[in-house]
Amino acid sequence: MRIISNLRTLARHLLLPGFVLLAISGGVRAQDTAPASSSTVATAPQYSTTHVYVEPADVDHFVKAFLGTFGGQSTKQVVATVTPTPSSTTSQLLQTPVGTVSLFAFKTPVPYPFGAERTGYMVTDVDEAVAAARAAGADVLVSTFPDPIGRDAVVQFPGGVNMQLYSHTTSPSYEPFQAVPENRVYVSADRADDFINAFLKFSHGNLVADDTKAHGAEIGRPNDTYRHARIASNFGNVSVFVTDGHLPYPHGREVTGYEVADLSSTLEKARASGAKVLVEPFYSSGRNSAFVLFPGGYVAEIHALTGP
Repeated sequence: MRIISNLRTLARHLLLPGFVLLAISGGVRAQDTAPASSSTVATAPQYSTTHVYVEPADVDHFVKAFLGTFGGQSTKQVVATVTPTPSSTTSQLLQTPVGTVSLFAFKTPVPYPFGAERTGYMVTDVDEAVAAARAAGADVLVSTFPDPIGRDAVVQFPGGVNMQLYSHTTSPSYEPFQAVPENRVYVSADRADDFINAFLKFSHGNLVADDTKAHGAEIGRPNDTYRHARIASNFGNVSVFVTDGHLPYPHGREVTGYEVADLSSTLEKARASGAKVLVEPFYSSGRNSAFVLFPGGYVAEIHALTGP
């Protein structure tokens, strides 16, 4: 969700990116895999955020832990209206070399359906993007609405995957990520193909992997296998977990996976900054992974590539 305010000065502080996701398999970075064709509405992976909602009392703790873990900086915190109906929240953008978070702490009840969207995609034109999403099979949950620095909408892809689309009147300029994060989408077998096909059509991306016998350790079930698909596009990367929903905590609660150079040192930083390691490092599909709980309840997967 992008920050919206009655003050145009927010544009200097909160030019929030859109939607970013990374799929990695066997040590191959999806950002190194070019999509078959460019989307007519996509911008680039760095213009994306993961949407994180916390209680006001948890904001400072979350910021300290997240930036302490990954590095980077925060934009100035503002109080803004970020929905088309009356509401109030503190908002800020946490920009790190491996992913960006749009952080919200509502002072009022959160209007439906906000809070359920996982990410925000920056697009070249919201009307075109909404039309493309609808043509691909998505539902439009929140019709396009204006704000002082652009326009927004919320769509839902098959399988109940909510995403926000937005554009800026004046486009921001961000450096590419050092490593593109992955959007981790959990869907049922009943809707997996519908989601994959819809998102491929919308994003003009590539299905870079579709493993029907992926190692179950990735979903907390090391004695089982499951289907794991990966999509790369100009929006970024998506990792699709097709499961029966029998998921031990915290698997399925994380919406983003972050790639780091050294997992051990990153986890040390996370602990020192106030985060908790929920799942200790394990190896699968060419990478070591762990799950971390940040103050306020945000769960993230963190991984480092190790080769085949």
